[in-house]
Amino acid sequence: MHIELPEKRYYSIGEVAKAFDVNTSLLRFWEKEFDVLKPKKNAKGTRKFTPDDIKNLELIFHLVKERGFTLDGAKTHLKEQGKKTSSTFEIIRKLEGIKAELVKIKEQL
Repeated sequence: MHIELPEKRYYSIGEVAKAFDVNTSLLRFWEKEFDVLKPKKNAKGTRKFTPDDIKNLELIFHLVKERGFTLDGAKTHLKEQGKKTSSTFEIIRKLEGIKAELVKIKEQL
C-alpha cells in the first residue's frame, strides 16, 4: 500500500484516515494500543500527526492489515525487531514506489 499525502509538518486525523482508508476511530484505538504513536494534541485535543507518526502508522498498518498480525503480535514484533523492522519496511516501500513509477513509464511507451 502506497500512502499519498502532501509534504506537510502536521496532518489531521481525517487526512490520515482517508490516506489509509480506515476510520478515525481505528487510528485513535491504535494510538492507545501502540506506544510508538504519539500525535501532538492542541488545547482542544485535536490530534496532529507528524511524518514520523505516519511512518509508524504505515508499519503498524502493514503488520496488522497486510500481514495479519494480531495487535499483541504486532506489539511484540515492534519491540523485538525495533529499528531493523522499520528500516527493512522503508526499503520495501521505496522499492514498491520505484516499481510503480516504472510501470507508469512502461504504460506510457
